[in-house]
Amino acid sequence: MTNLNTSGEELLAVRDLTVTFPTADGDVQAVRGVDYTLRRGEVLGIVGESGSGKSVSSLAVMGLLPKTARIQGSITFQGDELLGLSERKLMKIRGKKIAMIFQDPMTSLNPVYKVGFQLEEAILAHNDLSKDEARKRAVELLEIVGIPFPAKRIDQFPHEFSGGMRQRVVIAIAMANNPDVIIADEPTTALDVTVQAQVLESLRTAQQETGAAMVLITHDLGVVAGQADRVLVMYAGKPVEIGGVDDIYYNPRMPYTLGLLGSLPRLDADRAERLTPIQGSPPSLLSLPPGCPFMPRCPLAKELCAEQEPELVVTDTADHRAACHYSALLAGKQADDVFSASAEDAEMPEAYGAEIAGVTGDVSAPVIDLPKPNTKGSV
Repeated sequence: MTNLNTSGEELLAVRDLTVTFPTADGDVQAVRGVDYTLRRGEVLGIVGESGSGKSVSSLAVMGLLPKTARIQGSITFQGDELLGLSERKLMKIRGKKIAMIFQDPMTSLNPVYKVGFQLEEAILAHNDLSKDEARKRAVELLEIVGIPFPAKRIDQFPHEFSGGMRQRVVIAIAMANNPDVIIADEPTTALDVTVQAQVLESLRTAQQETGAAMVLITHDLGVVAGQADRVLVMYAGKPVEIGGVDDIYYNPRMPYTLGLLGSLPRLDADRAERLTPIQGSPPSLLSLPPGCPFMPRCPLAKELCAEQEPELVVTDTADHRAACHYSALLAGKQADDVFSASAEDAEMPEAYGAEIAGVTGDVSAPVIDLPKPNTKGSV
């Protein structure tokens, strides 16, 4: 999906969102100035490493953060401000207008209730239907997301479903009331590639059936490439690049984005070509260093980067913005052009038996004679 939906109705607008968690050691700046707009029918992918603020920003939209969290900024849905709403008013929006698919379906589903009961509960919470009508709708939803024998499986418990099927049940719950916005938080985590494809197909079906806009949170850039219209890249709690899928994948203007793309294996690349890693780790959100938070890991870092944190600025197109003082230098660059020194440090020897860190000779694993197990008396 690469066609930007810029003419649809604006559903969700997040402006300068910041989320801080007070702790005994100080304030954790989990989200720092997130801005995005979501239009009807659009899919926005939010990517970044663990701890970059992806999930926290979406939990803030849903009003599901703990009371200790300090939230500032603005979150509007169809022009109405969500921040500051009472729990009673938020409950009328959650599930009906904005639905969320959580990371782990086993913790999202109650293990002591049948999946049918949980589906029916979501339907009856926002619709004036009889129990029989709700059950009929629940069976229909399970069939839509690809659960085989839905009339039978509706009376089973979550532990009787596989991981992928549980995730599809959660997707069915999210689409139960035809929401305007679906937030999918790492919907394919811990699933193998085959099941992942099935879950993504269920997500596409859910969007088509409901006509909803979607926020897709993931660390898997391959998932985003096939699903999203626009991509928001986050690092250290802040957006560092946003643009259309083609802009982000073929013309990234932030070294971090370039590094993420370089760390992915490609089917169209030379098999002998090695991946380009990003050395180091993300900074602590408890004590962020001055300047650009990516500076300690960035090969392009200069004195200005240590003094001033860059803001999102327009790059080659009006819809493509990046937070880098030297984004113009990245035009036409590949990951190994920028992170070549890091890649060389991480290279492995060309063949087994070659010198490894000064070790010469036979480096194959020695054969160890293990004692035979005592099986006497075993069944």
